[in-house]
Amino acid sequence: MFVQFNIYFVALTALLLSISINYLLLFLSQKNILKTLNKIEENRLNKKNTPPFGGVAISLAFFIAAQFLGEANSIFIQIGTYGILIALVGFIDDIFNIHWKYKLILQFTFVSLPITNLGLYLNFETLINLDLNNYLNYFVSIIWIILLINSINFIDNMDSLAATVASSTCVQAIALTYYLNQNNLTDILVVLLFSIFGFLLFNLPPAKLYLGDSGSLFIGFLLGFLSILFNWNPDGFHTFSNTLSPLLLFFTIPVLDFMTVLKHRLTNNQSPFSGGTDHSSHRLLGLGYTEKKILLITICYSFFNFMIIFLHLITDGVLSNAFLGMYIIQFVYIYFKIQKLQILK
Repeated sequence: MFVQFNIYFVALTALLLSISINYLLLFLSQKNILKTLNKIEENRLNKKNTPPFGGVAISLAFFIAAQFLGEANSIFIQIGTYGILIALVGFIDDIFNIHWKYKLILQFTFVSLPITNLGLYLNFETLINLDLNNYLNYFVSIIWIILLINSINFIDNMDSLAATVASSTCVQAIALTYYLNQNNLTDILVVLLFSIFGFLLFNLPPAKLYLGDSGSLFIGFLLGFLSILFNWNPDGFHTFSNTLSPLLLFFTIPVLDFMTVLKHRLTNNQSPFSGGTDHSSHRLLGLGYTEKKILLITICYSFFNFMIIFLHLITDGVLSNAFLGMYIIQFVYIYFKIQKLQILK
């Protein structure tokens, strides 16, 4: 039997649970009851031994609080269960440093199971006018969520950055789902947002806790499934918008950073999987910006992109295409501007 509570109560529950569990994990880490092995291969900007267990608190707070949303969101209880499992993979990786190949296999497993069992997918076949009995849709959806999971992980390179990007994404998606009367998804996003808020209290510069792989994997996993469940084009006017708008909304900042780092490392014969201080945020630090100013810039740029994407979604015809073109032009411009910035030494 499902019990449904007011969303305000559930959000407050998620916040308080997140704060409490984060505090407990911080206490256990400070007492050396919970500790990690050193990841020698990572070249981190912050050399402090900050515990990377914030994601554990986020995932647990979300999963517990989501139980109070009622039967309408029972599908997300199933997705949340797989999310807990993928967070567990991240938690084990935070402690023992799993080889990236094994971690990728586990990600593929826990992403593909709910997609195939629940029949959830991005309708990519419609975009290219092809009918393969959804096999291509399943494959593209699995790759999409794995990319999103790892992109959130990739930008977790500075205090509060990944959590700030995830929070702003939640706020933007809340606005869209509420505008399009998809209230079940709005409720889920609110619970996720307040679970992240509880962690941010411990992650603001200077951070006491890091998000860790448990958090980046869990948040990317949920946002990936939310993007699939969300009907971005309820009137059915634009197949392009229905299929690709989630990519534009969720991937803008992570893709910019990924492309910037990948180009630099491949050009200099460095492994793309190694740590480093060549991220976009690090380059801005090299210009003299503080971490707090970089977070503010990130938030402003995130909402700037959201406004363009939102206008693209609610308009049609030439005007809709014009907003899409505006998005692409500014994305390319920002990318080349970042490329010209010096690497932080």
